[in-house]
Amino acid sequence: MNQASEPFLHVEPEDIERTSLSIIRAELKEAGIRLDPENESVIVRAIHTTADFDYAKTLVFSEGAVAKAREALRSGAHIVTDTNMALAGVNRRVLASFGGEAHCFMADPDVAAEAKARGVTRATVSMERGTALGVPVIFAVGNAPTALISLCEAIQKGFRPELVIGVPVGFVNVVPAKEQILRTDVPYIVNRGRKGGSTVAAAICNALLYGDR
Repeated sequence: MNQASEPFLHVEPEDIERTSLSIIRAELKEAGIRLDPENESVIVRAIHTTADFDYAKTLVFSEGAVAKAREALRSGAHIVTDTNMALAGVNRRVLASFGGEAHCFMADPDVAAEAKARGVTRATVSMERGTALGVPVIFAVGNAPTALISLCEAIQKGFRPELVIGVPVGFVNVVPAKEQILRTDVPYIVNRGRKGGSTVAAAICNALLYGDR
């Protein structure tokens, strides 16, 4: 469709999201793109957040990742993000209704001090804090590839996250860090390539929290 010719739609405020999701599904169907039903809601939410249909092709899921993550969340799993922007985007009210909490350690002064003393990134230290929470955790990484590298190191030492959402955006070490997660044996949702971001990480978390709606 020629975007310049698109008419204005009269949509009630409470129906904007539902209408957007319907438009996305209709355009996917028109393009002949069939999504795995288990992963569809996650992919559609990523597209809704970015208006980028590439996510229908580049989001990669380990077997049963969505079902396992939803089960973990409904059992009280926590979410750790690598940015406060992603933290702000997670629906913490729904998460709390399941008994979980969301965390971001990036702005903690002691994290910054430790990172400087060790010569590593704050994202590295933040992920280490997340692995030490002592509860089931889903990690949502939308910015820092070093966060994924830190998680891979923890996984190699025996740590088992409930899920790794690996969608950092950028040009330096982003693609190799994502590919490293794809080689692990833990549940993951990863967007291959350079695209991603904190809003995508939060959208995936919310898709998992909301179910198929």
